[in-house]
Amino acid sequence: MSDHTTSPAPFHPASVTDEWWRSAVIYQVYPRSFADSDGDGIGDLPGITSRLPYLRDLGVDAVWVSPFYPSPQADAGYDVADYCGVDPLFGSLDDADELVSRAHGLGIRVFVDLVPNHTSDEHPWYRRALAAPPGSPERDWYVFRDPDPEDPERPPNNWESVFGGRAWSKTPDGQWYLHLFDSKQPDLNWENPRVREAFLDILRFWLDRGVDGFRVDVAHGLVKAPGLPDAETVGRRAEEPGDAARGEHHGEGMSAGATPYWDQDGVHDVYRAWREVLDGYPGERAMVAEAWVEPYARIARYVRPGEHHQAFNFAFLDAPWRAAALRDTIAESYEASDPMGAPTTWVLSNHDVIRHATRLGLAPEHFASQLGPAVPAPDRAVALRRARAASTMMLALPGSAYLYQGEELGLPEVLELDGSVRQDPTFHRTGGERLGRDGCRVPIPWEGGAPAYGFSETGESWLPQPEIFGELAVDRQTGVPWSTLELYRQLLAVRRERGLGSGSLDFVDLGDDIVAFDIASPAGSTRVVLNLGEGAWPIPEGARVLVASDPSIAGSGAVAGSGAGAGPGAGDPRLLPVDCAVWLVR
Repeated sequence: MSDHTTSPAPFHPASVTDEWWRSAVIYQVYPRSFADSDGDGIGDLPGITSRLPYLRDLGVDAVWVSPFYPSPQADAGYDVADYCGVDPLFGSLDDADELVSRAHGLGIRVFVDLVPNHTSDEHPWYRRALAAPPGSPERDWYVFRDPDPEDPERPPNNWESVFGGRAWSKTPDGQWYLHLFDSKQPDLNWENPRVREAFLDILRFWLDRGVDGFRVDVAHGLVKAPGLPDAETVGRRAEEPGDAARGEHHGEGMSAGATPYWDQDGVHDVYRAWREVLDGYPGERAMVAEAWVEPYARIARYVRPGEHHQAFNFAFLDAPWRAAALRDTIAESYEASDPMGAPTTWVLSNHDVIRHATRLGLAPEHFASQLGPAVPAPDRAVALRRARAASTMMLALPGSAYLYQGEELGLPEVLELDGSVRQDPTFHRTGGERLGRDGCRVPIPWEGGAPAYGFSETGESWLPQPEIFGELAVDRQTGVPWSTLELYRQLLAVRRERGLGSGSLDFVDLGDDIVAFDIASPAGSTRVVLNLGEGAWPIPEGARVLVASDPSIAGSGAVAGSGAGAGPGAGDPRLLPVDCAVWLVR
């Protein structure tokens, strides 16, 4: 496999240690859609616990559990009414303790979601605020503003909610309160020291119960610009695109730097205090930032020494399906994170975006994380082929990686949900102009022939599952050599065996339409090739296939040119088809 390296420059980690989070594969569980233990059609903590052996067998290092706190569920639990409890929908604190204990017994660490930008309007803090008069210390926990006497119906500024509509609503006594999300999610005032102290106590509560870390929701929020100026009055940094519309696709707002309510410098003071708390506990506790900010150099600020350990790489998730764009995004990510001594944290799907087994089949004009109702359905075969290839490439990259429940099954976005069953506030606040995020949150299938495909023994499901989920159920893919589930299991096993997550990367020039790089690790050199050209790429003679996303060449141990190990496809095992990826060794 002789050829030459080309720009961009190689990545060599600035700080290679055995800290688990640097190369971990972490699996996101969306509790209400993972496994239902009591038959009410809503997943729960005992359901998650019962399925932990599946995650062990998949080969993940940790699980991130989305919110399960007491909540009126106006935003599927991201409207928290008590940060130190468990909603009866999902179980009890004892169930949470059992989940953590059982996971640890299986060698799986546990992250929980922390939602610090806002609470539910049913949180005791907010109820106390409403019961107290304007200007009181209780109201200072949130962002309240008096109405303009000359125009009392004009909001304090022009800020818009991420979910659609304005970001201000009125209290019964006439004051305005800020909610960057739903009107039932008032924003906390992070200028108040009492708010900051309260969250330090919340961190300690969960760390004392044994959790291994936190995923921090809207990490780029919290602190607002002084004076709460109109959005257009804040100058955009010259190096940032400031694409306001882009942020609407994600459910986390506009491009940071373009608004006075995202990515303010003061948020980093909050996280330095949090990091001190985490560092005071044994066991390498960690936290990951959900920060939709641009450019990637701004994301890297969240993983500076003394802040978050990880930050999701949403630039990679959003990168167009073109070789040059993917190469550039990967290189820029390392160039920004490496000087911080931090890993790059790769992700392709989560509970806020279109599943990549659908997204990668959309035309560029529809490549948004939240769609409108007129978007045509993609070619499912093309989308799944690209999704398998994208995951094959991602799981070879040095750094950590996050998987979203069901992506290992190749689940598509469920686009055909009727408006009467949709629950995402985005759909309702925009009058259906944006479909919202329900399509990626449909309960996952476990057994193809069972009620609710094994999600719930009663057949209940809080969102309806499409028929195709039966074909993609865990039991229909387990042991099937070329299934997406077995591909993921093989990828994770080989990644671990070869230490790819902690290796170093050198790009290789195999042509404009090929993404190729070598990963150097203690196990040797592994070449990764993703073909985005118009024709098949010939695998060099003598190269051994470790893993491939395409069944025509899949099979660990297959030697190109020998014909051995070819899958059931009609393709030539010596050729890598378009929209496919492979891991090779000499």
